[in-house]
Amino acid sequence: MNDGVRPTPLPTPLPTSRPAPHRPPPARCLALAAAVTIVLGLPSVVHGQGMGVEDRQQIRAIRDVDRTLRLDGYLDDAVWAEAEWVDGFWQREPNEGEPATRRTEVAFVFDDEALWIAGRMFTEDPGAIQAYRTRRDQNTGSERFLVSLDPYLNRRTAVSFGVNAEGSRTDWYHPRDNVSERDFTWDPVWSARVQRDSLGWTAELRMPFSQLRFNGDEPAWGVNINRYMPDRQENLLWELVVRSEPGWSSRLGDLTGLQGVRGRRGPEFLPYVAGGLRTPTGGPQSGLVTHSEARVGADLKLGLGSSLTLDATVNPDFGQVEADPAVVNLTAFEEVFEERRPFFTEGRQLMEGLGPRYFYSRRIGAPPHGRVQADSVEMPDQTTILGAAKVTGRMPGGAAVGALFAVTGREEARTFDFTEGEGPLPGETPATGEAMAPGESRVPVEPLGAFGVARFEQELGESGSTVGLTGTALSREAQPGLSELLVWRAFAGGGDWNLRFGGGEYEFTGHAGFSSISGTSEAILRVQRSSARFFQRPDASTRRLDPSRNSLSGYTAALGMEKTGGRRWLWRVRGEAISPGFEINDIGQMFNADRLTAEADVAIRETLPTAFARSWRLGLTSSNAWNFDGVRTETKLGANATATWHNYLRTTLRGEYDPPALSNHLTRGGPLMETLARWRATLTLANDRSFRTGFNLNGTYGRDEVGGWAYDVRGSLTLRPGAALQVTLEPSYRHEEESRQYLTTLDGGREDTFGRRYLFSAIERSTVAIRFRGAYAFTPDLTLEAYFEPFAASGRRYGIGELLAPRSRELLVYGERGSTIGRAGDGSWAVTEGGASFTLPDADFNILSLRSNVVLRWELQPGSTLFLVWQQDRSDMNTSGELVDPGRLVDSIGAGGQHIFLLKIAYWLPL
Repeated sequence: MNDGVRPTPLPTPLPTSRPAPHRPPPARCLALAAAVTIVLGLPSVVHGQGMGVEDRQQIRAIRDVDRTLRLDGYLDDAVWAEAEWVDGFWQREPNEGEPATRRTEVAFVFDDEALWIAGRMFTEDPGAIQAYRTRRDQNTGSERFLVSLDPYLNRRTAVSFGVNAEGSRTDWYHPRDNVSERDFTWDPVWSARVQRDSLGWTAELRMPFSQLRFNGDEPAWGVNINRYMPDRQENLLWELVVRSEPGWSSRLGDLTGLQGVRGRRGPEFLPYVAGGLRTPTGGPQSGLVTHSEARVGADLKLGLGSSLTLDATVNPDFGQVEADPAVVNLTAFEEVFEERRPFFTEGRQLMEGLGPRYFYSRRIGAPPHGRVQADSVEMPDQTTILGAAKVTGRMPGGAAVGALFAVTGREEARTFDFTEGEGPLPGETPATGEAMAPGESRVPVEPLGAFGVARFEQELGESGSTVGLTGTALSREAQPGLSELLVWRAFAGGGDWNLRFGGGEYEFTGHAGFSSISGTSEAILRVQRSSARFFQRPDASTRRLDPSRNSLSGYTAALGMEKTGGRRWLWRVRGEAISPGFEINDIGQMFNADRLTAEADVAIRETLPTAFARSWRLGLTSSNAWNFDGVRTETKLGANATATWHNYLRTTLRGEYDPPALSNHLTRGGPLMETLARWRATLTLANDRSFRTGFNLNGTYGRDEVGGWAYDVRGSLTLRPGAALQVTLEPSYRHEEESRQYLTTLDGGREDTFGRRYLFSAIERSTVAIRFRGAYAFTPDLTLEAYFEPFAASGRRYGIGELLAPRSRELLVYGERGSTIGRAGDGSWAVTEGGASFTLPDADFNILSLRSNVVLRWELQPGSTLFLVWQQDRSDMNTSGELVDPGRLVDSIGAGGQHIFLLKIAYWLPL
């Protein structure tokens, strides 16, 4: 505690009226906006009046000439008495435009190495301040002090960093001119200290210039200051940005007085040492170390001039990263998981444009593609990343660049054959590698690979408009046994634009791109037959399957127009084309090619409190999709309503209706099949982030037109029983009966279905899971975190039958129309139909999974961290098909698997 009071300027009266915020010009209709953009061209967007605020507020920073500052949070250094302090904060929430109910004072000082910010937050009862001691970026619900900066003064991007009243830091990057778009992977090395006294609390922040990106010739930096007070639900801003305005960076005030500042950007070296042990969770080897490893590697960060940064990593280790959640995927498409590895998350927005997802970083270091069959197989979990480097930054003149290059190593599976087997399954790599011992072989499962991605983006004028170019490349070595599985070369890229006008309320967007892959005819045939295009469809109007091809290329293009801001009305229209040959899944990610889409949304909202609610929004959505043969493959219609009530409870109601269409993927490469009309309704209830106990409840119910149904209940409960402990529970339960679930395809079908049988069934599925997250902060720099997810799922098939005709949804259900079906003791099905007999394997399932992660994280000093990790990975599967209940989650704790223990130390060395 510090009861002393620093010398400050005499208090000035609280403001009694807010400055008029910048208001964009009146709304224009879509036709007029499009005509102005297209006919008049870019000059009207680039050189128009823009959206700058005419009367931006200013703060002047002064230099600490004598270098007297000490980072302790007390604000008793002599230079703070000389600094220029500002106050006059305004409510963004709850009463937009009203003066703050508590006083806040802020000052800026700088020396040769860093920018210093001091905040004095007044309050009536310092002992009642609501704040929690947490790990970095986890301080939701705490009173906090935050600063946003736009060092480039480009009015489009910004960084925000701050501290709560317990000393826990947070920071993020705004990749676009939008307050809600936040990239929390920006983790600069900076420091903060806080103190409490009889007047409230104080904060002192030190941000090294080496951690900020700027050119050094800017006349000012963009700046805004935020104080959040959860006990009053007040979100305060020094430069008011009203909720109906779409921008953030473009609305910042000016930080002056920094002339002559230069970023000192010497090399930053981060070597690490890591070791790990693995032991089975049960069985005769329980408690015995079955695998151990030691790793060394390093990261390097180097400034390339004042604008660009080189990041390089050698033999990176991501053992402390949380595991992916468990899922059961019965669709034709891959499951897409979030990227959590720090090297790939930091700065990724500079390699992402508005077009397709050309770069999906999870492709680098993914599990090997090859598959082998043997009595026992030891398969690598991931492909080793030998090294990677990236260059990111923003240049003078508004250009932004991002480029990444990575090399992954060859991987082999270790196989053991104890008896003579039946050989490899079709499409799998035979175990014919070099024998290491009797019955032992090493089989290639992944070739050497090189990945590259680059993006260039240019800002246009004060409006924040952009045009960009993206390119990606992949090269794999040709390796026997894998060349038939994987393409050798893959290239993709294109241009995109976002032209903003009308004060930033309107955006005209679009993109155009290409792709090209090459490899063996077998590898290209796999791509043609993949779920993204299914060229083998027997009823396709245009025949595109060519088994002799050794390359494939395609294109994509889109146009869109959107009204993103304004008091009442918002809308969006968009159209996109993805040609049948477009393919980016080797380094990027996509679900469907051969697709034309049209989308239109409209919404009305109120952002200011009324007698009815604090805010509300009503919206309608619609989308349609066709393939390039003109077949409508999808239609979705939706309505939604959201309201935040006066007690800060938020309610959302959504309704969706999917009318029948003709799917080109339900039969997994077979003929078109009619989808069932279905509807869904979802209700969500949640309270405000300021509450000590937070909750979110979500319930969904839906049906299809032949009696299928589904309901899903999930929620989250966050408890903060003390200042240092936070616990979150996320339970979920889903129960459904799907009327048409693909089973398999067999030969010997009727002529109507091109001589093949496309088998479907009804399936009753149940899933129950609970995610537990707990964190205890001994200090803001020493935390213990736990993630624990038991998971259970089941599926029971019944009503098995085959598609009667293309473009139909009707099935010939076995056991009807002269067919028979019977189930054997092993769960398999014996079927007779049309004089043919065949057997179907048991496709019921029960799955148990437990994934957990416990991490002790200690930031020894700024930038240097020690990790101690304990992971569990358990799973079990059988074919009972019985419905699961919460008791099955307990059973997952006894499933087989492995314990993983890791120790990692990374030491930051600024050179």
